[in-house]
Amino acid sequence: MTSEKVYLIDSSIYVFRAWFTVPDDVVNGENEPVNAVYGFADFVYQFLRQTRPQYIAFAFDDSLRTSFRNQLYPEYKANREPAPEELKRQFAYCRQFLQALGLFETARPRFEADDIIGTLAKHMRERGHPITIVTSDKDLAQLIFENDILWNFAKGQRHSIPQIRQQFGVYPSQIADQLAIAGDKTDNIHGAPGIGMATAAKLLNRFSSLEDLLANCSEIGSMKIRGAKRIQGLIENHRENLLLYKKLTTIRCDIEFPDAISLRWKSPDIPALEELFDKFGFGNFRRERWLDMLRA
Repeated sequence: MTSEKVYLIDSSIYVFRAWFTVPDDVVNGENEPVNAVYGFADFVYQFLRQTRPQYIAFAFDDSLRTSFRNQLYPEYKANREPAPEELKRQFAYCRQFLQALGLFETARPRFEADDIIGTLAKHMRERGHPITIVTSDKDLAQLIFENDILWNFAKGQRHSIPQIRQQFGVYPSQIADQLAIAGDKTDNIHGAPGIGMATAAKLLNRFSSLEDLLANCSEIGSMKIRGAKRIQGLIENHRENLLLYKKLTTIRCDIEFPDAISLRWKSPDIPALEELFDKFGFGNFRRERWLDMLRA
């Protein structure tokens, strides 16, 4: 085990947050909105200044509609509106900015940022690195192993396995099962209607996984939980759906990446950064703040 942490950033969340919180009258010289770029760049600056990472990766979602999960279940995330064109353009600007900073960033059309983070976490964990996943998305808690941290940067909350166990009532390895049973409204996954996260946790404390639960479904009715017989019926009636939902809630950790992939922070491309500062309309204060930090 090495002490060199790897930081994996669930980047799209921070772009969306900036889009909604920074006023949309922040525009560049061509009168294009750059509010999401400004907010995301401020987040990246604060994060880099605070952590001074050696190894870091920024994962983005490429599309709402092209994930392998959409092929399995067309309703997946169908409750979400596609990003408007002006936001898509700002996503591209954010990624260009990271590239100019010498930071690794990536997106995949068939996979989500969660799957990229899961794969990179596995890749770097096998090389002895402790992993810190930076996100406010509960789904990513399933990726936390011993020595790993789930960090909600905005709230300053760092969770390891004991805190995740306390919050969810299950171990990280059971969270995909819990979400499959209880559903996840944000992703349009219905679960077994009438069973919430707390009841799903009770079931998974008795049975180790969804598969184990389904194999021993007849035992649910004798559990000392409220409405045990009703819950048994709900699980039996939604058996096939629950197995499908688990395929949706389980984060993939097997995306193909080159073995030689490097997440080390490389030297920034200062001329490219200067061009982007111009494109974004950054003033002297923002420019100098970035350049001072990079020189240091």
